[in-house]
Amino acid sequence: MSITATPSDIGAQKSVLSLERLTIVLIAGAFGTIAFEIFGQAISPLLGGSRLAPVPLAASVFKAIAGFGSKPAAYMLHYLAGVLCYPLAFALIGRPLWKSIAPSVPWYVVAVAFGLFQWVFALYVMAHVIAGMPPFLNFAGITWAALYGHVIYALVAIGVSQHLSISWGRKT
Repeated sequence: MSITATPSDIGAQKSVLSLERLTIVLIAGAFGTIAFEIFGQAISPLLGGSRLAPVPLAASVFKAIAGFGSKPAAYMLHYLAGVLCYPLAFALIGRPLWKSIAPSVPWYVVAVAFGLFQWVFALYVMAHVIAGMPPFLNFAGITWAALYGHVIYALVAIGVSQHLSISWGRKT
């Protein structure tokens, strides 16, 4: 049995980082970040939960890496992660894994799993391994607000990505 690739298959493989895909990634990341911020700064506190503090965490990570503190760099790190890094990680790693391992799983289930991954990455790898904070910030109230925030982020970002991909005629 031989496997052949059509020119459209080859073109699709080369276009993983096309301008169109990068635009979708940035738009999805921006909407996800806005949802994360609205939840973390307004909705969670209104519901009696903790207010999220991603910029102080980013400041600790930046200081651990660079050796000095910078609030503007912390803001940049936080927004760069939300608008570009997380959605790009999903587009390049998460989505291909999903489509090859479990293509029948609905996007929103995958989004919840990706949100859980982001939460572990942020509160264990970034906070604990890099910044030296307690793992998962000792499972305080902010830990659970961060869990919900990351899941909401992923649901919004992946939902927007799915919508734009379909609207722009891309195969999802």
